[in-house]
Amino acid sequence: MESAAIELRGITKIFPGVVANDHINLTVLDNEVHALLGENGAGKSTLMSVLFGIYDPDDGTIRVRGEEVEIKDPNAATRLGIGMVHQHFKLVHNYTVTENIILGMECTHRFGMLDLAAAEKRVAKLSEQYGLSVNPTDKIEDISVGMQQRVEILKTLYRDAQILILDEPTAVLTPQEIDELMDIIRRLKSEGKTVILITHKLREIKEVADRCTVLRRGKSIDTVTVADVSEEQLAEMMVGRAVRFDIDREPAKPGETLLELRNISVKNSRGLIAVKDISLSVRSGEILGIAGVDGNGQTELIYGITGMLPLESGSIRIRGKDIASLSIKGRIAAGLGHIPEDRQRHGLVMDFSIAENLVIKNYDRSPYSTPLGVLDYAVMYDHAEKLIGEYDIRAGEGPLMPVKNMSGGNQQKAIIAREIDLSPDVLIIAQPTRGLDVGAIEYIRKRIVAERDKGRAVLLVSFELDEIMNLCDRIAIISHGEIAGIFNEGEVNEQEIGFMMAGSKREKQTEETVS
Repeated sequence: MESAAIELRGITKIFPGVVANDHINLTVLDNEVHALLGENGAGKSTLMSVLFGIYDPDDGTIRVRGEEVEIKDPNAATRLGIGMVHQHFKLVHNYTVTENIILGMECTHRFGMLDLAAAEKRVAKLSEQYGLSVNPTDKIEDISVGMQQRVEILKTLYRDAQILILDEPTAVLTPQEIDELMDIIRRLKSEGKTVILITHKLREIKEVADRCTVLRRGKSIDTVTVADVSEEQLAEMMVGRAVRFDIDREPAKPGETLLELRNISVKNSRGLIAVKDISLSVRSGEILGIAGVDGNGQTELIYGITGMLPLESGSIRIRGKDIASLSIKGRIAAGLGHIPEDRQRHGLVMDFSIAENLVIKNYDRSPYSTPLGVLDYAVMYDHAEKLIGEYDIRAGEGPLMPVKNMSGGNQQKAIIAREIDLSPDVLIIAQPTRGLDVGAIEYIRKRIVAERDKGRAVLLVSFELDEIMNLCDRIAIISHGEIAGIFNEGEVNEQEIGFMMAGSKREKQTEETVS
């Protein structure tokens, strides 16, 4: 018999209006990669937060290596050899890699002085041992998101964690970084670690997990050996019905040009040109996808269009009207919708309720406020109830629920519901399915295509190449802040896109017409 690293028995956790975990049983074996699969709001992160001491369970017991324990806080979990890498990283951006890793357990000289050199040596050794390739002296603000995640993994290893919980670890990674993380997980297992992988991505489960436990609406559905089941079977267990991975869509019927970018350049936060003289047009009834490796100007391009960063040069036109000098509110009024890549920073006010967030762009207009400027909360709540039902937003407390208490995927659904409900002429969409489960991904992709079919012009930025290939009528590849090529659907494959994302050129490309 293989020994159990973790045994959870009858774990129950209740929040106001929501049973997040309903008498869940889970056994994780020593030296296995165990996936925890479920929809957004299924209770995966809550269950692991109980194991890591962030939440106290309302009922149930925890055993670590056969011994029943109480884990009252993360420090107790750390002492038991449990480490957790959270979906939203816990890093101080102006500190170095080493300073972040040792924070809270600083290495000191005999006389109490910080021995940073010794800590850097240990970090470098751990980085080499696990193939993480992290520079101990780099500042967090200077490294990629994928490298920041490696720092979080190093934090757990520095504290001698034998059991690592990875919460949605690929939600913010590029395809290349995901491949590298899969290699890191295999390396961790080969070094004797136990890994619990919280995810909704079936391909990654099939790639690295030994066993998988499926949760649905707070209950444990089953634990299966991954090699014995297909992705389709896992998806059906997760959502309770068959799921389609490809979206059927009719050929695009593009009409007039709704969005024109003419020779726009945008600087990044460091004052360097990140978008270099880009010209694009998007017509009504089409989806233009932007494919590229993270950090190649996609974020600055979107910020420039939506008014979050000023243009250095060029113009932005919606229906022929230049909006580059307008405020963000003015651009919204001109017909621009925006689903941002960072839902918590730019998409929501976390302390506000769902009802308030769903009208945050038009709260000052009828029917949500009176001519005297008084908010009509009854109308706002009715509006929220409608969108909550239409978009399957899991909100146990209803329209009054603060969005900070919702899962990341349900926060994303709320943003998408709000933006589509505003019926903009031009919809700028960044990473629309990041952090969503397969059922929600299927639904959101169908909604995006439906918006195209209503005559919207959709500009889609996604790091998921399958999403770009599945949804887009035309594809623009961005590399080093410039457009490397623009292609009609079917003119380019994933491998060619990957080469161009890395900076290679391809001779044949469609001509981008800018009137």
